Amino acid sequence: MIKVEKFVVNPLGENTFVLSDASGECVIIDPGFFYGEEQEELKHYLESNGLNPLKIINTHCHFDHIMGVEFVRKYYQIPFCAHPDDSFWVDRAVDQGKMFGFEMKSVSPIDEFIQEGEPIKFGQSEIEVIHVPGHAPGHVVFYSKEDKLLIAGDVLFYGSIGRTDLPGGNHEALINNIKQKLFKLPDETTVYCGHGPETTLGFEKTNNPFLT
Repeated sequence: MIKVEKFVVNPLGENTFVLSDASGECVIIDPGFFYGEEQEELKHYLESNGLNPLKIINTHCHFDHIMGVEFVRKYYQIPFCAHPDDSFWVDRAVDQGKMFGFEMKSVSPIDEFIQEGEPIKFGQSEIEVIHVPGHAPGHVVFYSKEDKLLIAGDVLFYGSIGRTDLPGGNHEALINNIKQKLFKLPDETTVYCGHGPETTLGFEKTNNPFLT
């Protein structure tokens, strides 16, 4: 069984997740740690629970989701993994920050590319990679059929969807991908969003004004 731990971090209230299971192995998703106390909180959580991080896996590479990549990558000596179509966002990390008034440090290139259909394994668990472009060209989500959970990044929120006005965004593609790829999954699937509270696919099918 996968345990999901959420950290609400940085000035944009981004949700970083640690997924772990009984083996003690874990993956860190979208590390947005900006302040030193946020970094310490992660270190304390992993140490106190005896967790061994294997890799960083990102849903996408907008600046608020990669603020903590270098800290995590260097401290734990693990690879940073993301979809190749978001490589340009990593290369532009400093400029991304400036667009929103933040001083971002540069982020080294992605270590390992992840693709749709290639499972990511840790411990006794496995999550599926689903490519859902629209918010960002390389946006993926992580799905566990067994645990009925979806790490959705900024594709889908409680009652809303991700913005599509940044470079590489496409509103029509985002809507179509949510409906064609995500809404085919079970209604009871819990959606862990990149910002804000959790929701379910069933709730969003019925209540999300962008998708009904």
